[in-house]
Amino acid sequence: MSTRWTIVVVAVVAVLVGAFVTELGTDPVGSVASGPSSSERQPNTEDPGQLTEARRVAALPPCPVGDGDSGPAALEGVSALCAADGQPVDVARALAGQTVVLNLWAYWCGPCADELPALVEYQQQVGQEVLVVTVHQDPNQEAALVRLAEWDVRLPTLQDGDRKIAAALKVPNVMPATVVLRADGTVAEILPRAFVSADEIAEAVESALR
Repeated sequence: MSTRWTIVVVAVVAVLVGAFVTELGTDPVGSVASGPSSSERQPNTEDPGQLTEARRVAALPPCPVGDGDSGPAALEGVSALCAADGQPVDVARALAGQTVVLNLWAYWCGPCADELPALVEYQQQVGQEVLVVTVHQDPNQEAALVRLAEWDVRLPTLQDGDRKIAAALKVPNVMPATVVLRADGTVAEILPRAFVSADEIAEAVESALR
């Protein structure tokens, strides 16, 4: 009798454990991505001609130049490339004197496909009150430009394949993630989550700046 009950108990526990593992393996809506699968990631060929063409098609706006003062202290000495033209950018100086929504993403990030267009809409809503800048965190510049063109996203974009900006700001290693910077260069809040609408972004930014 005891052996029979032991078998029943083991079977029930196995079913419960299986259900729990299945639940953990299901990504919630709006979840963040920590890294690409091999099928998502594309080889980084860096063909100059293709990169130039990708920049032309993406038609990104110029990167910001700041107000001439020093910018966020945490970003002092950090440089990146402007995705629009490939020129080096002093990140702290470029973001100086402005309230900035800094969005960190990668071309293989699924939630980014919804969030970046929402950021475009948010930028249109707030105008010059807030500057939205995206930071591409994978070495493959061409893939990023192709994605931005596909998603019809035209925002100032920094290319930072070494993730120096994220490291300087101590952003968790997930994407997308958003950093809200006050005009004085201090970090208002780090938001390691995905947004799906301009209204969601506006609410989060307003809350961070209070």
